[in-house]
Amino acid sequence: MAEINPVAWLQERTALNRLSEPVLTAIAQVLQEQILPANQAIAEPEKFPTGFYILREGELQTSLKNAPPSSDELSPGCTINLRALLLDQPPEQTISTVTESKFWFVPADRVRELVRQYPEITQTLTRQLAQELAEVSSALTYEQQRQDALRPYFVTKAKRGIVGRSRYAQRLRQQIREAGSDRRSVYIFGEPGLEKDNIAALIHYGSPHRQQPIVKINCGILQKGGAELFGRAGGKPGLIEWLGEGTLILNNIDELPEELVEAVATLCKTATYRPVTREGDDPAAPKSTPAKILAISEKHLPAIAPHLDQTLKVPPLRVRKADISAQVEYYISLYCRAKALSKPQLTPEALRRLQSYDFPGNIRELQNLVERAIVQSDCARELTEEIFWAAQGKKKRFRLNLLNAYPQLRHFLRSPWWPDRINYGFTVVAFALVVAILFLGPQTRDRNFALNFFWAWWWPLILFAFPFVGRLWCAVCPFMIYGEITQKISEKLLKHNLKPWPRQQAEKWGGWFLFGLFTLIFLWEELWDLQNTAYLSAWLLLLITAGAMICSAIFERRFWCRYLCPIGGMNGLFAKLSMTELRAQQGTCSAECSTYQCYKGGPQKGEGMETNGCPLYSHPAQLEDNRDCVLCMTCLKACPHRSVEFNLRPPGIDLWTTHQPRSYEVALLLLLLGGIFLHRLPEINTVLGLGIDLSQFWPHLGLSLAALGIPAAWVLLAGVAIVGLNRTFKSKPFVQLAYGYLPLVLGGSLAHYLRLGLGEAGRILPVTFATFGLSGEGLPVWIAHPAVITFLQGTTLIAGVGLSILLTQKIGRESLRSLLPQHLATLGLALGMWVIIVR
Repeated sequence: MAEINPVAWLQERTALNRLSEPVLTAIAQVLQEQILPANQAIAEPEKFPTGFYILREGELQTSLKNAPPSSDELSPGCTINLRALLLDQPPEQTISTVTESKFWFVPADRVRELVRQYPEITQTLTRQLAQELAEVSSALTYEQQRQDALRPYFVTKAKRGIVGRSRYAQRLRQQIREAGSDRRSVYIFGEPGLEKDNIAALIHYGSPHRQQPIVKINCGILQKGGAELFGRAGGKPGLIEWLGEGTLILNNIDELPEELVEAVATLCKTATYRPVTREGDDPAAPKSTPAKILAISEKHLPAIAPHLDQTLKVPPLRVRKADISAQVEYYISLYCRAKALSKPQLTPEALRRLQSYDFPGNIRELQNLVERAIVQSDCARELTEEIFWAAQGKKKRFRLNLLNAYPQLRHFLRSPWWPDRINYGFTVVAFALVVAILFLGPQTRDRNFALNFFWAWWWPLILFAFPFVGRLWCAVCPFMIYGEITQKISEKLLKHNLKPWPRQQAEKWGGWFLFGLFTLIFLWEELWDLQNTAYLSAWLLLLITAGAMICSAIFERRFWCRYLCPIGGMNGLFAKLSMTELRAQQGTCSAECSTYQCYKGGPQKGEGMETNGCPLYSHPAQLEDNRDCVLCMTCLKACPHRSVEFNLRPPGIDLWTTHQPRSYEVALLLLLLGGIFLHRLPEINTVLGLGIDLSQFWPHLGLSLAALGIPAAWVLLAGVAIVGLNRTFKSKPFVQLAYGYLPLVLGGSLAHYLRLGLGEAGRILPVTFATFGLSGEGLPVWIAHPAVITFLQGTTLIAGVGLSILLTQKIGRESLRSLLPQHLATLGLALGMWVIIVR
């Protein structure tokens, strides 16, 4: 092997070739050969160099602080530490060997001697530094202009990875890795709310070019000429040119102006573009770009998709139900960390509710739903299903907001009069007076105005009101007024902390408890003649009041009303038929509300008043059933955004749209159906010729139980017949179809009480005088003719039959033949009611 000529090698292979030959000869004379092992540092920022090195053979790497190692520009011939020695300062970076390497080495003291002997070395270095400084200044100016141009469009980071372990999530992660492995263009499309722009960012930041910039531009704001994207010929560059080897996200490419479709398609297909020229000028020469193109849209676009190299379809959330649990946990953790909150647990019931929803807004809707639930829960340890309310599933049709149509109604319902002044200024006193008169006054209905009011006024009026105002009575119910008084005493005077609701147990058993309680009330009413025994009617009122007071002393808000009250259970069932509803504008609640004071209470905010929150723990935006609203209007008073609505609607529309059937409600419905026949035991005894002595307790009890049970058995038999008839059809389950009997049950109950309402309620004045031992002769009496009562009873039953058949058809959505057994059962029940009530 020929011996190396150091001078010639320095001239040909190193940056020292700018020095004259005498200087190079002097340097060559002091060169020392060194061989260093791998991983040996030869330059370190905090250490002054011992000399300078010239690499002859081997591999080196450099590394700056917080930057990955690089081997760029460290080929044989590179000089190391010379600038640091000449400037008398430590090196700017660490340089070390990767493999065993050969060097020429000049000690630091010999370098100083050469510099003193040959000033040319310093002069050459000064010129080199000046040239490098000019180049750096020019590069900085360009980079500044580039940053200014790109800054409005920068995507600084990916928000999150793909959460979940389903096969869809795994495949999506694999597609993202493949899309980022090369420079080919990618078409990303999928439904709204899937965070497709985040997927584009994941592709970029997972690629080898992650250090390059990534920008996103909304195609809907591009000019028709596309100058901001392609630049102008001979003028200002466009985003493509400034971007270099970065990544361009064309967001909402379906909104691209038609004039740019062809140019963008060419860019995606060939990675070339033409700068924009003035009208009449020749087209500019095409330019190529190394940028990676990512196009995003919400649907597949045949005009663009074929021109992109890869297609990535993002699966909607409704097909990734297995990922919902992981995503909810992720969003809970994310939000709680950001707000420094303790992390709540998601109940299984809440998870099931989320998994049963299709999420038209996809991931974005789920995240908003979780964040709303955490705020609404007010730092509770569990997130229960009641606080998860999703976007409205059905279109809000055929609704008239009465609060907008009648501003005076809104003003009244937001005033202190409703319901507080009515409750605490009148009802609380009136109820105590009624109970006292029931105990102390005469014991028959014709001589006790309180007994007359309860059976001849209250029952017909409340039954008549259900189709119009739902559970309105519950807002002024005296049972819960005394419950609230007990609650205030328990909290303020006794310093007792009220317990949260045992929701799971109450949802499971509460409905059956009130069903059993109502059964006992029916039997007590019939066997002991409560309708004509004042003190027993008083005990009935006191027992229900005691239940409300005991529950209020233990649990917060109206636990008794929500789950256990028998009257409330009946009211909630019949309220489903109401032509009015209280709801909220979900868009307003989602976009503007962050406090949820209508649900959990809070101080005054804007026009929203200070309240303690919904007494039934219902949010108006999540309401789908009138049974969960007592129309107390707390939410209307608390809402600062005017989101709450009191709507006029088609009667009972929930029953065939959003209604969720419950077995205990159907049991209560069948009990109320039997109650109509129970109230007419003497007529049944006479019509059937049974000859049972109703003055005897056990025969009376047996007939009462038969009256309650046989109508329910008749309904169940019709349900079995429907299943047998529809083996080849897709019929609704019995527990859902059974709600079709609801109008008949309401109509039959009202027909029964019309006799009392129209025959005895008008005697209230003479009965009132008789209550206090006075003569009521000559006082006006308003009663209907028996023929009028019979006509109205018959009309009510006919209306109940027709509406039941119509409602059954709406719920079942089957042919008339398929549901014929239930229609025949309805007619049979109505015929029985006609015989014992009307005839």
